[in-house]
Amino acid sequence: MLSIRDALEALEGRWKLLILFALSTGPKRFKQLTREVSGITDKTLSKELKSLEENKLINRSAHDTFPPTVEYSITEHGLSLEKVLEELHYWGLSHRKKVIDE
Repeated sequence: MLSIRDALEALEGRWKLLILFALSTGPKRFKQLTREVSGITDKTLSKELKSLEENKLINRSAHDTFPPTVEYSITEHGLSLEKVLEELHYWGLSHRKKVIDE
């Protein structure tokens, strides 16, 4: 039971899995994530990225450019959720078809 609680705490909320799904295709900058995760505010995205970084699910890389650029990428630990994300994606498609399309 403790392991499920730990997983839910690391991935809690409406946005974290969507952010990880967006990053699963490759590194992204903040504004790219804002566009891909539709409906999220900059403030919420910033908060969720910090939480994901604290849980070692993503990396934040600041590049010494002008203007400064920051890129986010999924870690190996974050990639370990790949099967979970994939199954959740397929379940969501099935659920949508069963509940919403009927």
